[in-house]
Amino acid sequence: MRYKEIQALLRRRFNIPKEYAIRRAINSFTHAEKTVFYFFTTLFILSGVSLVWNVSEAYLTSVPIKGGTLIEGVVGNPRFINPVLALSEADKNLTTLVYSGPVRLNAKGEAENDLAAEISISDDKKVYTVTLDDNALFHDSTPVTADDIIFTIGKIIDPIIKSPKRGNWEGVTMEKVDDRTVKFTLKKAYTPFIYNLTTGILPKHIWKNVSDDEFSFSQFNTLPVGSGPYQVERVERNQGGIPDYYKFKPFKDTLGQEPYIKNLVFRFYPSEASLVEAYNKGDVESLSGISPEKLSTLHIKGGNIIQSPLPRIFAVFFNQSKSKVLLQKEVRQALNESAPKEYIVTTILGGYGTSIEGPLPAGVYSWAAASTASSTDEENVTRAKEILLKAGWKLNESTRILEKKLGKDTMSLSFSISTGDAPELRKVAEELVNTWSKLGAKIELLVFETGELNQSVIRPRHFDALLFGEVVGRDTDLYPFWHSSQRNDPGLNIALYANPRTDKFLEEARSSNDSVAAEKSYKAFQAELGKDVPAVFLYSPSFLYLVPDKLKAVTLGSLAVSQDRFISIRNWYIETDKIWQIFLN
Repeated sequence: MRYKEIQALLRRRFNIPKEYAIRRAINSFTHAEKTVFYFFTTLFILSGVSLVWNVSEAYLTSVPIKGGTLIEGVVGNPRFINPVLALSEADKNLTTLVYSGPVRLNAKGEAENDLAAEISISDDKKVYTVTLDDNALFHDSTPVTADDIIFTIGKIIDPIIKSPKRGNWEGVTMEKVDDRTVKFTLKKAYTPFIYNLTTGILPKHIWKNVSDDEFSFSQFNTLPVGSGPYQVERVERNQGGIPDYYKFKPFKDTLGQEPYIKNLVFRFYPSEASLVEAYNKGDVESLSGISPEKLSTLHIKGGNIIQSPLPRIFAVFFNQSKSKVLLQKEVRQALNESAPKEYIVTTILGGYGTSIEGPLPAGVYSWAAASTASSTDEENVTRAKEILLKAGWKLNESTRILEKKLGKDTMSLSFSISTGDAPELRKVAEELVNTWSKLGAKIELLVFETGELNQSVIRPRHFDALLFGEVVGRDTDLYPFWHSSQRNDPGLNIALYANPRTDKFLEEARSSNDSVAAEKSYKAFQAELGKDVPAVFLYSPSFLYLVPDKLKAVTLGSLAVSQDRFISIRNWYIETDKIWQIFLN
């Protein structure tokens, strides 16, 4: 076909009606008329395009798509990415991502099926039957079976392994019903047992040849294979052979929604100060568990601080069996009355916490938080002095310490407070010492490294008063912390508190299937406990999580532990696309 024939064909196909007449009319315009004509024609076209664009935008919506990279910094190096052995924050963070259990928690803290297709509970709440999903797979595409569950729990309860989770499974028996079904039987009804089933499951086919003695040294503790939403893609180690970099990718065969974030990177640092430095240099984009005092040193640009109340309480626990002074009820009442709770929360915690009146964390029940009284700290100190004066305590003018006669002996208002070496705890302890000294008390502050505090002070109950935190957990089970049967190590009743009435309330709350009845029991328990003043309850801290602006859909809800921030990680996203609303499911 020749050029003229092609030209004629195009003219016939793209012929504009009345084109000749329009062209002749335009040619008849003056230069000024042509300028005006072309201006308004261009304006008309642009207006039309803009109108079409706006209409299109009105019916388009942004949706998350797979992609993006998140780099998070963590203090400490992982040693045990293993649900049986995980100890440190670094261990627990990665274990949560790599492993999954029969059930998982949603953003509301409710248990829902994960590896399990069905969880059936007997009427007496003592038998839990787990039936695995037929599509449950490990990262190496091996099916998850009942043998894997029994193997994992068996390692947890094995005393040689020394799993930190062993206490959660005491008195629980297991039975394999078939290849995909396991039955758990409890000695007594225990409603929070469902949370035990969030425990990650190990692949037996990988771990079965690892002896008990070798279990904590296996390479699979740092090169884990699980069934969770993310699997290990790359690991880098420092000169000492310790992992200091992990890159994870989504597990495509995970049960439930596959995560959106394509690359999840963790970098590890020896201290909080070095982590802050790494953030300020731009080496990491997110970090968690940062202390309030370090927030001012962060150069936050393009980031958000998300906070969530933690189910933890910090208090000063009294050891009345060791200190005769603290055996005096009026002393404990005066110390409680004058404790500067609000000052501690607002000044030392920077407002990232809530003052409390009892052993329940703030946010569990409306009455658990401290009342917002209008009294000043000075007024509280004055009332505390009146309590002591009324009970017969008098100021020794030479020592400036209160004293009280007990028969032939004279008792001085003197005792020690033991606590850990965390900067926050040290500051809280110093503020308490300063305030209580105004009452006429002589107080010695003893600060210990965390390991020494646990082994030499808490476990043997070798203290007068102890400033310490307790992780109550989302199940709000106070039995381990306050029942008289838990007074001795390894029990957690560090105040050595014993009261038959409170024991009864705790037993009722623990076995109750009715949340209203459980709350009633806890309220009665707290009221009875308040009469005895075995501790001065101070505050519940908030969990702080710094994330970049690019990260969307991060909802923390109520956390039990810091790694719970990953509960909704399947919904987090960075990249988005736009589609018409009619195409949304």
